Amino acid sequence: MPASSPPRTAATPRQPAAERVYDHVKRAVLERRYEGGMLLTEGELADAVGVSRTPVREALLRLEVEGLLKLYPKKGALVLPVSAQEITDVVETRLLVEEHAVRKAATATPAGLVARLEELLARQHEQAGAGQLADVSVSDRCFHAEIVRATGNAILVRLYDQLRDRQLRMGVAVMHAHPDRIAKNITEHTEILEAVRAGDADAAAEAVHRHVSWVRNLVHGDVR
Repeated sequence: MPASSPPRTAATPRQPAAERVYDHVKRAVLERRYEGGMLLTEGELADAVGVSRTPVREALLRLEVEGLLKLYPKKGALVLPVSAQEITDVVETRLLVEEHAVRKAATATPAGLVARLEELLARQHEQAGAGQLADVSVSDRCFHAEIVRATGNAILVRLYDQLRDRQLRMGVAVMHAHPDRIAKNITEHTEILEAVRAGDADAAAEAVHRHVSWVRNLVHGDVR
């Protein structure tokens, strides 16, 4: 009897070309491999991803709507720098959401929250030691997002998630410009965690305010 053939497995569907371009450009912008002020051309991006120019155009239009790029016909797409106004607006929104969330978390700490924050804090230590700034920025955002998610308020969580890309991009930019802030961020995250663990809502809100506000202080020249 002839040997049986190995079972056939379904091929993994390939991601659409426009989606591949979108993911490539967005990740590069968020990680500052494509920095603010850089002009990206359709031809260069098509070559980088291995697609035609049509899906590149589609992806760039989507990224322009998200506020990461500005398109110039027949020239390309300009990566928009992070503006002082954008930083101020993001910080103001974060303070409104996060101070409320951390007070609620400290007053009635949800099961598992402290353990999740401890895990994220340990991950930040490891990533900082390895110099993985983009990964540190992601873990930093996840730390805060866990506290917001712990409110159980789905509308608040969705609002906060809308800031995700802006936070990641700002975080990487700041860490490159001020690498000493990485250790300070970890220290301040520890202070937030300890206040939540102790059930001290006032101390937790104060720690969050101090931690989140420093970026706005940087814009106004008050770096601490």
